[in-house]
Amino acid sequence: MMSNAKPVSETPEMNRDQVIVRTSVIGILANVMLVAFKMVVGVVSNSIAVILDAVNNLSDALSSIITIVGTKLAGKKPDKKHPLGYGRIEYLSAMIVSGIVLYAGITSAVESVKKSIHPETPDYSVVSLVIIAVAVAVKILLGRYVKAQGRKVNSGSLIASGSDAMFDAILSGSVLACAVIFMLSGVSLEAYVGVVISAFIIKSGIEMMIETLNEILGARADKEITDRVKALLTEEPEVRGAYDLYMYNYGPDKNYASVHIELPDTMTVREVDRLTRRLETRVYRETGVILTGVGLYSYNTGDSEAVRIQNDVRGRVLAHDWAVQLHGFYLDMETKEMRFDVVMSFDIDVKEGLETLCRELREAYPGYQISIAPDVDVSVTE
Repeated sequence: MMSNAKPVSETPEMNRDQVIVRTSVIGILANVMLVAFKMVVGVVSNSIAVILDAVNNLSDALSSIITIVGTKLAGKKPDKKHPLGYGRIEYLSAMIVSGIVLYAGITSAVESVKKSIHPETPDYSVVSLVIIAVAVAVKILLGRYVKAQGRKVNSGSLIASGSDAMFDAILSGSVLACAVIFMLSGVSLEAYVGVVISAFIIKSGIEMMIETLNEILGARADKEITDRVKALLTEEPEVRGAYDLYMYNYGPDKNYASVHIELPDTMTVREVDRLTRRLETRVYRETGVILTGVGLYSYNTGDSEAVRIQNDVRGRVLAHDWAVQLHGFYLDMETKEMRFDVVMSFDIDVKEGLETLCRELREAYPGYQISIAPDVDVSVTE
């Protein structure tokens, strides 16, 4: 059965958007201020490291602007063309932010290498060191704040921006250390340190991009959520098991799902209807996941021979390492029809696995018509 209605108001989503926009605005203001101060210090002291640090802060401000735009676009109401909304736009904005971080890292690395080949003597003052030290403190506080807010509202863009801010603090800290070393010993290390820090920034950008790309492609659903949904379903006394849980993500905290539940073959359609509606409501209230479809498996009741055969078949199937789970078993003793689903791991070709199981079971039960449906290991942990 299908149920696409969302039985709650949009207030939580509106609050989430407000948190993202407010946090991003704070990030923009802080980074613009840092850009102004660092650019002045860099030009006056003839320090390529400080100038690159300022440019990096400018890219952070741009990232925050992209985050705001992405959040606003993602918050658009569903329409005829996009009936499930625009939530996935946030993943695109997170990808752009990751690209900016990667670009900033590559640019910093190139400039640092150039300055290591053709070094220029910097000229730091006490005032410039104080400004850089304050910038480090501001970046640490900003990074922790933005990252915490990102985790609070499940925003990939904010988490990426917060991580970038923490790396910026490390970059600014290295610049400060180089400045102190130069003032004390006359040795300039900023170009070499810049290369090392750039490598860390590039690594961070690549990791952010891969994580966001996994979300866009469709990564395995979070085990904590899937386990919770299955637990809620099986708490009902009639439900013997919950299987084939597929999660469809349409943006942060916008999860739709379909599932099969196993019920006794004695239940009426009216009883099933009441049960599935109750389950849909409870799952949404406690997890935020919208069950768009609840499929059914029936299991044999009152037939000891069917139960004996089921246990034997289960043992034969699960004897294979690549057979993760067997469910949905039903046996019609009169017509000698046997049907069930098998979840297979990604270690074996599905066709090969089916042929193996069918061959073995036909040898064990020569008079039966055997129907095996292969399932993908989507939410089952191997």
